[in-house]
Amino acid sequence: MESLREIGRWIAENESLLSGIVALVVLAGLIVSPIGKGLRRTYAKLGKSSSSLSSSEASASIRTAASDEPLLAVLAFENLSSDPEMQFFSDGVSEEIIQRLSRGAHLKVIGRTSSFQLRAEQKAEAAQVLGCSHVLDGSVRRAAGRVRISAHLVEASSQTTLWSDRYDRSLEDIFTVQDEISENIARALDQTFSVGSTRNVDPAVYDLYLRASPKSYAPDELRGYVSQLETVTQRAPIFVEAWSRLAYLRAFLSFYQPFAERAATSGIVSQEADRALALDPQNVDAMVAKIFVVPPFGHFVEADGILERIRRAPGSGDGRRYIGWYLRTMGRVRESLEDTEHTYRLDSLDPMSANTVALARMAAGRVAEAIPIYEDLVARVPDMSFPVSSLLRAYAFQQDWAAVDRLLALAEKRGMREFQDTMPFVQAKRDPTPENIDSWKRGLQTQIAETGGVDVSRLVYSAHLGLVDEAYRAIDTARLGPAGTGDDIMGPDAYRTSLLFQAGMPEIRNDPRFARLCARLGLVEYWMTTDKWPDCADEVPYDFKVECAKVQDTPKEDFGF
Repeated sequence: MESLREIGRWIAENESLLSGIVALVVLAGLIVSPIGKGLRRTYAKLGKSSSSLSSSEASASIRTAASDEPLLAVLAFENLSSDPEMQFFSDGVSEEIIQRLSRGAHLKVIGRTSSFQLRAEQKAEAAQVLGCSHVLDGSVRRAAGRVRISAHLVEASSQTTLWSDRYDRSLEDIFTVQDEISENIARALDQTFSVGSTRNVDPAVYDLYLRASPKSYAPDELRGYVSQLETVTQRAPIFVEAWSRLAYLRAFLSFYQPFAERAATSGIVSQEADRALALDPQNVDAMVAKIFVVPPFGHFVEADGILERIRRAPGSGDGRRYIGWYLRTMGRVRESLEDTEHTYRLDSLDPMSANTVALARMAAGRVAEAIPIYEDLVARVPDMSFPVSSLLRAYAFQQDWAAVDRLLALAEKRGMREFQDTMPFVQAKRDPTPENIDSWKRGLQTQIAETGGVDVSRLVYSAHLGLVDEAYRAIDTARLGPAGTGDDIMGPDAYRTSLLFQAGMPEIRNDPRFARLCARLGLVEYWMTTDKWPDCADEVPYDFKVECAKVQDTPKEDFGF
């Protein structure tokens, strides 16, 4: 174990060696190739469901991949040491290279979740599976007081090795190595890498950090990782990546807390995010944590300031996928789709990246292109509730009722958590008889009578079912946020405004009263302050900006928590 600690200290301190590999990758003169090929083979090789991956999905990926920039996959370096516990060390080498490339060199790099799934014999198909132009592979071996790191870069289309090198270093010679590699970087690129560091992190602590990577984002999973990262930050108080991931996951976990408890959690998240940003002012995940704890409506100007900081920050991070997610809450659906497609291409095997791109396609009216992604998520991530609800809605819009029946049976087994309202909406959409529509209307009235409030998603559904006037009467009498009781809706999309701008449900937007609703939510204030107008400003059958100007003095509703 002591030798393992020595190795961990070496990787934590010897950032410059990793930067040297990064510099040589940049010097290789990368070029780009199309993305999106081989997705069906991806899931087959990884033992996942491939039945839902259609040719239209693959072609959609290829269509959106046009670029003159390189796309690099850094695979998990192979552990050639006899100790299996050294695998986290090898993964750490690869992760550090990904961070440096994506930030210091400003290259497009496939996300760790996707590239790390390709190990052993699967590495041979990495370029085809991930749709990248270049692959960086390597290995790590430790013997006595020395470490050997081998790395080589392959150009995918020609299978040509553009560069390879081997680094044999003594653990005791760390500062000399740092100076040597730093000089090489300066000469080669005339720049430095400005990445947060894992310096001086104990290997056992670093291992805990590497393992805290959620898959389903279910509450119990998040609680375990938050606890794990609390231990990491206590034992490594200058470990910036741990602070940012802790803030990000705690903020996501807060979506499942009662609203009355969220103020205290938001304070803790802000402190953790500030700790990360003090160490790395451009840390994406820390900034996303901050935007997560901004109330779902009423504070769009504040949130947009954070969003712009995230967009300007270099590099990658799990949180970057939420740029598009938040843009939709402000009505910028086309921009959201473009941004989300980009992040998805860089980490297409990551479940949350897949979920967010499917949501963006749904919002833009590209339902058929969202369905294969949702189907795959339902099959390979059973604990994730988001795709079941979204897929139910997608099939309802496609009027594929056989698929709806199959999913309803699945939903009964898995549970829908915060998405219970989806099922009565689907039923009313499937069979819009006067009785079913009236049943939906009574449900809306009952909710308001019992709680005094209503979620905007229910208003959108109501208008789509033909109850436009009923929806606006509800708006005039109901609170739009939570009450702090057990009836409040939970989850990351609760009380958010995204559904107001869904392409497939324009009914609530097509009424001029929509502007006043948006003023109460703080959206009119945001649009008029920033001049960043929603897509619907050019789509509704009335002068949207004029109507917004008329109601700009309407008091904003206090979200309450």
